[in-house]
Amino acid sequence: MNRFAKIKPSRGFSNIFHRLLVSVVPLLVYILVTMSFAPIAYVVVLLSKWRMLAVRPRHWPANIRANAVDIIVGLSLVSFIAQSPSQAWRVVWALAYGIWLIVIKPRSSNFLVSIQAGIGQLTGLAAVYVLWGRSSLLTLVIATWLICYLSARHFLSSFDEPLSSLLSHAWGYFSAALTWVLGHWLLYYGFMAQPMLILSVMAVGLAALYYLQDTDRLSMFVRREIILIMSAVVVIILFSSWGDRAV
Repeated sequence: MNRFAKIKPSRGFSNIFHRLLVSVVPLLVYILVTMSFAPIAYVVVLLSKWRMLAVRPRHWPANIRANAVDIIVGLSLVSFIAQSPSQAWRVVWALAYGIWLIVIKPRSSNFLVSIQAGIGQLTGLAAVYVLWGRSSLLTLVIATWLICYLSARHFLSSFDEPLSSLLSHAWGYFSAALTWVLGHWLLYYGFMAQPMLILSVMAVGLAALYYLQDTDRLSMFVRREIILIMSAVVVIILFSSWGDRAV
């Protein structure tokens, strides 16, 4: 059985309630934020994950870890809705949340689980640096570590990887260390923070290498090509100055 199996009811009243709740959450979040009840919208996202605690307490850590990316995406999209400059953008983010819940999140193939992990890390880091960009460096380091670690665990959960915990911790540690270095002079390109951009590029490149290796489609040429492109983009981000601002 896939270790990434979703925690959701399969039949009966609980199944009907679960599907109804999933369908109305984006709409409810949108309404609450529009009515200036954003804190309640965050609570709704957390309450929508009630089933992960509807088991024996000894299963809670595993269930929370399995649902962490979904929680990260949900809370991040609520923050995007709340921070949107116009009503149109609020609708866009609410629709994006609906697509996540109905189309993307329920999938369990290796490729789509990888996409879920990527979306989780991207939205989570974007929300952290938009909302907490001026907070203490320690806060940014801890938040970045947690998001990257959980996203890596989510990515590796669909693969038969015996070192998934070690690799996830390694990625989390690297992300935290990079944030510690770059956070002393935090640059933004528009609303995108430099650590977020670099970690996103590296995550895509490393995930592509791992995925292709796992499916026996990684040739030496493709490996070199991905590493070269990834390195070039990171260098461009590090040494570019296109409209950046410091915090």
